Amino acid sequence: MQNTAESVPYEGLSPDTVLAAIESLGARCDGRLLALNSYENRVYQIGCEDAPTLVAKFYRPGRWEDAAILEEHAFALELAGHELPVVAPLVIHGHTLHHHAGYRFAVYPRMGGRMPDLDMHGHRLQMGRFLGRMHAVGRVRTFAHRPVLDVESYGRASLRTILERDELLPAHVAEAYRSVASDALKRVDAAWARAEPLTRIRLHGDCHAGNVLWTESGPHFVDLDDTVMGPAVQDLWMLLAGDRAEMSVQMAQVLEGYTAFCSFDGRELHLIEALRTLRMIHHSAWLARRWHDPAFPMAFPWFAETRYWEDQVLALREQTALLEEGPLQVQW
Repeated sequence: MQNTAESVPYEGLSPDTVLAAIESLGARCDGRLLALNSYENRVYQIGCEDAPTLVAKFYRPGRWEDAAILEEHAFALELAGHELPVVAPLVIHGHTLHHHAGYRFAVYPRMGGRMPDLDMHGHRLQMGRFLGRMHAVGRVRTFAHRPVLDVESYGRASLRTILERDELLPAHVAEAYRSVASDALKRVDAAWARAEPLTRIRLHGDCHAGNVLWTESGPHFVDLDDTVMGPAVQDLWMLLAGDRAEMSVQMAQVLEGYTAFCSFDGRELHLIEALRTLRMIHHSAWLARRWHDPAFPMAFPWFAETRYWEDQVLALREQTALLEEGPLQVQW
């Protein structure tokens, strides 16, 4: 049985607690408090009487060690120091990570913007330039406390988590899911071997359109919560959509911008479908791990339905077939 802190991780995070946390840093809140869209952490926009509007991120208890959070912050500050459009945490009283009422939190300036439309002319080229600049910095040093994106942690460990949650995975689907996921992971291993030797760098880690704010000056990242060590293509493949021909053209656009600032190893193109497969399994495991949090059944009610798991079996079978195909043919 889950203990209370794990079952209701934000039970004590009332609006008064949030405002008190911000005021403990010396700010004067004006009472405006808006919860922003976030499931893993809790994020709030907070109005202040004597300062611009702030955004506060309260980290999920137990998810990260302080050292891992501080590495995230240091990376964001390093990128901002190279004039990259990353919204870094504010340094307040010499610190970026703060504590109040048992919660850890960081404070950021508010950044406006909209979700990018990657089909608009030049947007993928701009994203490629931005990521090339980011990865040029990411190659300079390594993380000591952040995760490494690999098949074991994102694939097999995630599969074990899913199979252990038999109250979520219907019995009549469990064996089919185990079999098809295991088969897909064998092909992921083969794709990984074709891409070796890999260079692992500091990455954003979750680079899809929903994690980008687009402004008149181009893309901005506002959160590096999933930053990891991994292959560069992890930050590129989620910018692609459509069939192989469409994705080949799109990747060429991304790489045109990317390689103006950072080299790219073409062997990593073998990893696109492998990384997509890992993301599918890892996402299901993430939902399973968080199902005790009351926010998750409300936000993802379909996860507990048989149809979800049947669809996952079909999707992983399709991925198994895609993993047998060669890499995208891209000219850049």
